[in-house]
Amino acid sequence: MAKIHFRPYNPNQTVLFPQRIDEDIPAEAPVRILNAIVDNLDLSSFHKLYKELGRAPYHPRMMLKAVLYAYMNNIYSCRKIESSLTRDIHFIWLAGYEKPDYRTIDRFRNRVKDEINRIFTQIVLILASKGFISLDVEYVDGTKIESKANRYTFVWRKNVERNRARLLEKIRILLQQIDDVIAQDNACIDDSVEFTPSMLTDMISELKCSLEETPAASTREDKKVQRQKARQLKQLESHRNKLAEYDRHMKILDGRNSYSKTDPDATFMRMKEDHMRNGQTKPGYNLQIGTENQFLVDFALFPNPTDTLTMIPFETSFMDRYGHFPSEEVADSGYGSEENYRFMEENGMEAYVKYNFFHKEQRPRYVADPFRQESFHYNEEEDYYVCPMGQHMERTGVRHSRTESGYITESVRYRAVRCEGCPLRCMCFKSKSQKRTIEVNHRLKEYKRKARERLTSEKGIRHRGQRCIEPEAVFGQIKYDMAYKRFRHFGQDKVTMDFAFFAIAFNIKKMCAKIKKEKMTDKDYQNIRVA
Repeated sequence: MAKIHFRPYNPNQTVLFPQRIDEDIPAEAPVRILNAIVDNLDLSSFHKLYKELGRAPYHPRMMLKAVLYAYMNNIYSCRKIESSLTRDIHFIWLAGYEKPDYRTIDRFRNRVKDEINRIFTQIVLILASKGFISLDVEYVDGTKIESKANRYTFVWRKNVERNRARLLEKIRILLQQIDDVIAQDNACIDDSVEFTPSMLTDMISELKCSLEETPAASTREDKKVQRQKARQLKQLESHRNKLAEYDRHMKILDGRNSYSKTDPDATFMRMKEDHMRNGQTKPGYNLQIGTENQFLVDFALFPNPTDTLTMIPFETSFMDRYGHFPSEEVADSGYGSEENYRFMEENGMEAYVKYNFFHKEQRPRYVADPFRQESFHYNEEEDYYVCPMGQHMERTGVRHSRTESGYITESVRYRAVRCEGCPLRCMCFKSKSQKRTIEVNHRLKEYKRKARERLTSEKGIRHRGQRCIEPEAVFGQIKYDMAYKRFRHFGQDKVTMDFAFFAIAFNIKKMCAKIKKEKMTDKDYQNIRVA
């Protein structure tokens, strides 16, 4: 019977690994592309973050490679990165067998939090120079990502305002009860003037001095009065501290409706990922991204849950990064406001931005409601509308309103001459008024007309189809393919830092996938190495 021969097996041999550990790493592996890209980045801004004296730190280029490669592989924990640097051959080669611990990795991320955005911009410019993107078209969309904050420690603006008003009334009543000249003078202050913590502090100091200068009580009744004054003074101090707390809440809110106590920068929003399935609001950030060819070209985090107010600051961010606005802007109806249309027009951007009812208007069986003001005939020369009964609606006035961002809109009022006895009145309007009044924003109406023309053009149809596979697909890859569904830091500055690392890793990973898909030649690969 023949003897079975096995290959030699000895895990304790002296030389277990080859002399070059990268022999087992393929030439087109993502880790090699990442290594080539980071080697050619300008990291001069990182050097100023280190001190000349003391122990020599790990090289920032090595640290950046390790963190980015971890993010490319869905590893976001510093402890898991530390473990990978000693167990994974790709990490070992990338780091040159350096072994920083998890604290050092975390300190590095926090150290470069103000500079990592510039590295993201460098990566995008490299993608543009290699033809992956053009930076002329931007597809914009937003999503809510939950914060690390506690879901049940919240502060609501309405509660603070209501309780603060009640407290001010309590303070005014308490001052009227205190039998002292100082208190009585302050109690007579006009109701329009609100008490402040500093005002109450000065008042309490004066009342304490007055109480100390009072002669010692000799009778039982006088002692009772002094004890009552001391209690009232202590109660006033308590009200002063509570008022300072409410003022602090209002300062943190700064125009928002809520915030989390464990992460004051996070606002409570409704999320699609609802684990309790009851529409519960959770602390989070509104993440806005701009994409092209499914690469992230820009990103920003906002505290407001709606997308309308984020467009202008987000486009300003694009301008700050690349020195110009995109030539063509594509977005859904959440961004279709007069303020946004005007901003894009004034800055030379071709807006393929939808507005409310655009989808409804494009349905094959859509029939315009003849009683909606958008369907009324408008005589531009004589400035009047014609209702379904053929009656003229004359201009009666103008109404100006201010948006949350401070933008002023202008709406013109038109009123029918007479609606009594009209057979169509029951279908036209249900108001108790005898004459129907409509308000028309002519400027917004013109912007919508231009947007409709662009969106229904050949290029607009192509952009509308592409938008569905641009930011929407990227959000799916972020949340489900790369498991980035919740932030892991407190504070907007650290959350922005963490997502900047992720965005860089996302773009490099996407580039590696496209290189593999297109099967680039060795010459093209060498061009990337020397970029």
